[in-house]
Amino acid sequence: MNKWFNPYVALAVGVVSVSTSAIFVKLADAPAGVVAFYRLLFSVIILLPIFLYKYVGELKDISKRDWLFSGLAGVFLAFHFILWFESLNYTSVASSTVLVTLQPLFAFIGTYLFFKERLSIKAIVSGLMAIVGSVIISWGDFRISGMALFGDILALVACALVTAYLLFGQEVRKRLSLITYTFIVYGFSCVTLLLYVLVSGEPLTGYSSTDWFWFILLAIIPTLLGHSFFNWAVKYISTNVISMSILFEPIGAAVLAYFVLHEMVTWTQFTGGLLVMLSVGYFLKDNRKSKQVEWMVTEEEENQKCI
Repeated sequence: MNKWFNPYVALAVGVVSVSTSAIFVKLADAPAGVVAFYRLLFSVIILLPIFLYKYVGELKDISKRDWLFSGLAGVFLAFHFILWFESLNYTSVASSTVLVTLQPLFAFIGTYLFFKERLSIKAIVSGLMAIVGSVIISWGDFRISGMALFGDILALVACALVTAYLLFGQEVRKRLSLITYTFIVYGFSCVTLLLYVLVSGEPLTGYSSTDWFWFILLAIIPTLLGHSFFNWAVKYISTNVISMSILFEPIGAAVLAYFVLHEMVTWTQFTGGLLVMLSVGYFLKDNRKSKQVEWMVTEEEENQKCI
């Protein structure tokens, strides 16, 4: 293990990992709530031995405020998954992943209101560019079908929810280790999803072995390797940076959808997606020049705070 660890590397690994999420969801033949529930359930099960072995003692030192924020983060994450997975039943992987990762609008507002983070003109311009790109995508889907537009709306609401999840994490992760925070949030999210599935009447059993395979892969790759890396990085990098970086996810998702699901990319999806990607690079270049980020972590701290 290297002595220094860059959170931007963790961010890159996280983006690549979450790019597989929409593909696995599409391949699973189960309701959105069930897919989301088992994704979080298996994630919690995998984390449980590590948490009990080394981190369970941290529970006694968690404040009521951190419990509240962690719980809210878990609830927001749960409904983010429900709405996003449902959106994939109505619109394409390319459109859904672009819109669900269009977080700058919400992240800019949230970090300004709650953390008083100042926004540069370049950051605002890049956010507006990304929003215009999403409008181009949605306009193309509206011309294709009204149901595709409905899927786009679900993805956009899911985007707002995952931004709220990250904002609460930015506050709590300053005081909790990665494993403890992740285990608590995923636990709250799992319970929320279970209640949702029971109330909605969706069956918890009766799925094929192939479906269970996709459930487990969703837990390991996009969740534990994806969202958990975001949870680690949010301690050192602003939610704004993470939100903008996640916008690279649609590129990987669209490529996978083309080869695995044989989904074609329309000219509006390509144009809108390209505009979104350009805005990401513009934002990240400006952010790294204008703000000093404490990103290097010693080996000792790394061993204490992450896997």
